Amino acid sequence: MLNDLVEILNQIRVKNPLIHQITNYVTVNDCANVTLAVGASPAMADDEAEVEEFVNIASSLLINIGTLNKNIKNSIIKAVKKANELEVPVVLDPVGVGASKFRKDFVEELLKQSSISSIRGNISEIKSILNLSSNTKGADASKEDLESIDNTVNIAKELANKLGLVVAITGEVDVISDGKRVVAIKNGNHLLPQITGTGCMCSSLVASYCGTSKDKIFEATILGVITMGIAGEIAYEKSKNSGLGTFHKELFNSVGNFNEEILKQKSNFKKIM
Repeated sequence: MLNDLVEILNQIRVKNPLIHQITNYVTVNDCANVTLAVGASPAMADDEAEVEEFVNIASSLLINIGTLNKNIKNSIIKAVKKANELEVPVVLDPVGVGASKFRKDFVEELLKQSSISSIRGNISEIKSILNLSSNTKGADASKEDLESIDNTVNIAKELANKLGLVVAITGEVDVISDGKRVVAIKNGNHLLPQITGTGCMCSSLVASYCGTSKDKIFEATILGVITMGIAGEIAYEKSKNSGLGTFHKELFNSVGNFNEEILKQKSNFKKIM
């Protein structure tokens, strides 16, 4: 599997895929910058009048519902429909899906009517999509929802099989499944959750790699999560005597400098099944 990750990583700067992102206004700038840092090109258009035109030229589409509203909802539906017609990979970040009926109903509708390639969320968000009992702290995972690795694996597999897509549950240990295969990742740093939007940025990385290798969505999702995790580790080492502002800056530096050698040296993942 490592060879597949290396191949995707080495291709992204050559292909420079255009990643269309309908995301939230809290983290949109960071998501655009992390997309550039990894070697892709961001397009952050979210008006209903032009989303189809951007999907026409995009290599992948990222949907992030962090600041969902009625206008954005219509834009998402239109963009995803066009992406499905063109077989453009769609990545969904269901930010705070369990926090309101508006978000929950919309995600349920989207998943029923559309083809999604990959979902990246925290354990609370994924449990909510599965209609399992969950707690929510807005966009953050609830401590009450933290599961054992075995339970997290089962939840990821269940949703992946139910919807026929790749599921990434990110947390202290990340679990990714396509319903048959499961990988656990132990890269990351405790400061990542203290920076607004690191989950959103991780989804942008996933979408960037999915746009690079459309036939390897599972591997592309794994690589996106690993990239953010390793970048967090490196950023911490370079900023541990400073503060969160320096950590934030070094996070982008680490993504921008991420390469095959770093991937091979620092990746800490295991195929569970």
